[in-house]
Amino acid sequence: MAKSDSWGSRVGLILAMAGNAVGLGNFLRFPVQAVQNGGGTFIIPYLVSFLLMGIPLLWVEWAMGRYGGRYGDHSTPFILDNMTKKKLWKYFGVFGIFTNLGVMSYYTYIESWTLSYTLKSAIGGFSGMTIEEVGTFFDNYVGSGGDFNMPTWGFLAFVITLVLNIYILSKGLSGGIEKVAKVAMPLLIVFGVFLAVKAIFLGQGGDCVDCDSAVGMSFLWEPDFNNLWDPKIWLAAAGQIFFTLSVGMGTIHCYASYVKKRDDIALNAMSAGWMNGFVEIVLGASVVIPIAVGYLGLDWVKDNAGFMMAFKTMPFLFDKWGPILSVLAGVSWFGLLFFAGVTSSLAMGTPWMGFMKDEFKWSANKSALTLGILIFILALPTIFLFDKGVFDEYDYWTGTVSLVVFALAEVILFAWVFGMDKGWKEINTGADIKVPKAYKFIIKYVTPAFIIWILFSSLFKQGDGDGFNLAPDSIIGQIFHVGKDFVWMKDGAFTDMFYIDMSRVLLLALFGGLCVMVRKAQIRRNKEGRKYDN
Repeated sequence: MAKSDSWGSRVGLILAMAGNAVGLGNFLRFPVQAVQNGGGTFIIPYLVSFLLMGIPLLWVEWAMGRYGGRYGDHSTPFILDNMTKKKLWKYFGVFGIFTNLGVMSYYTYIESWTLSYTLKSAIGGFSGMTIEEVGTFFDNYVGSGGDFNMPTWGFLAFVITLVLNIYILSKGLSGGIEKVAKVAMPLLIVFGVFLAVKAIFLGQGGDCVDCDSAVGMSFLWEPDFNNLWDPKIWLAAAGQIFFTLSVGMGTIHCYASYVKKRDDIALNAMSAGWMNGFVEIVLGASVVIPIAVGYLGLDWVKDNAGFMMAFKTMPFLFDKWGPILSVLAGVSWFGLLFFAGVTSSLAMGTPWMGFMKDEFKWSANKSALTLGILIFILALPTIFLFDKGVFDEYDYWTGTVSLVVFALAEVILFAWVFGMDKGWKEINTGADIKVPKAYKFIIKYVTPAFIIWILFSSLFKQGDGDGFNLAPDSIIGQIFHVGKDFVWMKDGAFTDMFYIDMSRVLLLALFGGLCVMVRKAQIRRNKEGRKYDN
């Protein structure tokens, strides 16, 4: 974005930052993670992770972003580059663009589902459907079942959603993103509160013994201390923090780079972080699980909890509320998901915008247009090869692994290379709150240790059985397809593994291409002798 671009108001900035964090993961991923990791037991390590890793990373990323903006940098390669004399760090900053492009390519597709489901709910399109029919509708919508997906309406909705995102991004910060955040975030909260209140007072909706929303609420809020120290639960909780706060992505750096040199970042970061926590814990946990338990029972939810419950189960449950309330609930549910998705995907587009405008002097329209073309190309495999595992592959490498790698790099750079004394001063400059001094120690030692534990636990996760063996879902296990036959072609047709590996090649090509662009940008900077303070 151009150097003249800026936030119109502090409220707009906080809502945009909260919108960046509040996404589909708050309402879809968090409840599933809670169910799969002991319900209320999950909340304790989640809150500990929030305090020891989430909040510190928020302060670090806000501080790094504002510091970079001082030198006219609005994307992570040169934000990191300005904090050290070692030029290798800017290539770690490539993750701050790469991750957003990779995630946005499939995230916008999910976002388009919510738009379609909002419209279908508004006309009562799910009325009278059984739970099986609702599930079949989703499968048909995304084109599942054939050799290749041919989701005609799903593809059209994706194009419309992508165009909407690109149009808003082309309008800049205050003229586009901030305006959307000021409308979307309040509506999201209103919709969420309505559904949460309805869920809490639902009571017994089905005929089974444990078909009671109160049972679902108890499961989510009453911890089992016998399982509290299970490493699996702590790892899941820490991983959720990355998703929920959008740390390790580069979007916060970009947004914060437009904050003035002496504007507060400490309170702003806390406000955005705690708003996200409220939406996730209070609203996100109070919709899907209690309603599903109220009608289908806790055992059913434990056996079937998954990301797709939002689309394959909720319309069926809302239909039990009668013709008027079911429409209102469907529009509220899928509407809040759409708003949550849009505010997050807009944030994902800003690092590319900032990079192209800063380094290659492109206009906002040209930067937005090329972003749209790039996302369109990257998204095609996730749409047409949805059943081949490509969608999940994008999510794993760009939406999971990359976040942890980049977060570790940035906290080491901030606390150990840039220096904790300088970093602490940067966090506290212009602060409207007194940041507890304990966080100086936490940022330097505890947060990096936390992230290193997450990374190495994921790299070398122990598989089932005696002795040491890598789990198939460990990072190393994923790279080498542990537990799977390495076959690209079978019976004259390409296997799912072929498409998965080709998607990895595509992502590697994207990362390599971004590295080349950063190198070219550095050459341009050297010729111009560019380094200034605004």
